[in-house]
Amino acid sequence: MRPDDTTTTLDWPDCRNARDLGGLPTADGRVTRPGVLFRSDGLFRLTAGGIAAIRAAGVARILDLRWPWECERHPSPFAADPVYVHVPLLEDVLSYDPPHDTYGPMLDHNGDRIARAFCVLATAPPEGGVLIHCHGGRDRTGGLTALALSVAGVTPEAIVADYARSPDAAPVAMARTLTHLDVLYGGAEPYLHQIGVPAKAIEAVRRRLR
Repeated sequence: MRPDDTTTTLDWPDCRNARDLGGLPTADGRVTRPGVLFRSDGLFRLTAGGIAAIRAAGVARILDLRWPWECERHPSPFAADPVYVHVPLLEDVLSYDPPHDTYGPMLDHNGDRIARAFCVLATAPPEGGVLIHCHGGRDRTGGLTALALSVAGVTPEAIVADYARSPDAAPVAMARTLTHLDVLYGGAEPYLHQIGVPAKAIEAVRRRLR
């Protein structure tokens, strides 16, 4: 079985890029737990059946990484729900030109926001899953989930393969992002420490996924 065959595509009408990140292989021969971390595109497209499916999946926290203007234009059907948390992952006005072949600059320029989002994941209720999404479920969601999977020990190959399942995703972009983390910061965990994520938050995410 290839790494990109391990995660489960979710039938959440009309989400176009939703999956359970359980079943990904770790470097020590284990796999990530199912039902604890989900990723998707924007939930504003959901039908009533899709909303019901998310509730039935036991999602205890929804982390929306979109800009405020995106939330105003396309409101989340969960915006008034206690499970919903909005943490914009990117600067309101980008101070850099985002390249197409790496998310390295995103990590370099948005540390405070990434730290807040990671801590929201870390402090989610232990009973139930966490759903991370942005608009398309590829770039911002891909960056944050890559950090979470990395601290859980998921292999780089599996992280790249999962990222590649998103529409229009170029695997080289995630591969170069992981290299960027290693070369500039010493890996995902040192990067998270540097941007202010407490060790207990990193350990909480590791425990959730393993």
